[in-house]
Amino acid sequence: MYSPDDCLMISGLQHFRFCRRQWALIHIEQQWAENLRTVEGTLLHERAHNEQLRESRGDLLIVRGLRVQSLTLGLTGQCDVVEFRRDDTRGVTLCGKEGAWLPYPVEYKHGAAKQDGSDALQLCAQAMCLEEMLVCEIPSGALFYGETRRRFPVSFTQELREEVRQDAAQMHNLYRRGHTPHVRPTKSCNACSLKELCLPRLQKSGSVQEYLRESMEETP
Repeated sequence: MYSPDDCLMISGLQHFRFCRRQWALIHIEQQWAENLRTVEGTLLHERAHNEQLRESRGDLLIVRGLRVQSLTLGLTGQCDVVEFRRDDTRGVTLCGKEGAWLPYPVEYKHGAAKQDGSDALQLCAQAMCLEEMLVCEIPSGALFYGETRRRFPVSFTQELREEVRQDAAQMHNLYRRGHTPHVRPTKSCNACSLKELCLPRLQKSGSVQEYLRESMEETP
């Protein structure tokens, strides 16, 4: 079990899956830089995180900006949207509401679906936090992509849950050590807002020692 002060951000799971060095620069070294993609994403989440907006439509209660935490995983964060759906079999009781309600987390993304599974990983972590807080089982949620304006259902399988546990444990290991991994340049570096801070192209250059050794060997 972690303490509340030890908890890392759920959003870091997406950074960690995309690039461990990017995650370390943001969450260990506290570095950040904006580009068009990050600004668009921030604007989308600001609308989704409006905690004052709550909707009730019969058997559906919509809550925005719900803060969640898991001391087992050592993760904390904020859900874009959690839909509580009336479910007297699997649901939980809510203050001021009759019956039982099953949480259904929805994460908003401004672009298109990613191939690395990081969005589903982040959503599953939110669900696992909700499960720990509400003492219930959440089988699924959804990802909403601004580019396609569509929802994609996500099933929280045991395999996906185990990925969350493993990545969270590895994040805590690096954070505890204060270790920033070396850069591993890929084509994804061009889309990273931290490219000028990370300087991935320097990885292709030789070390200072190699440069001095080669220079001395060339000296007549």
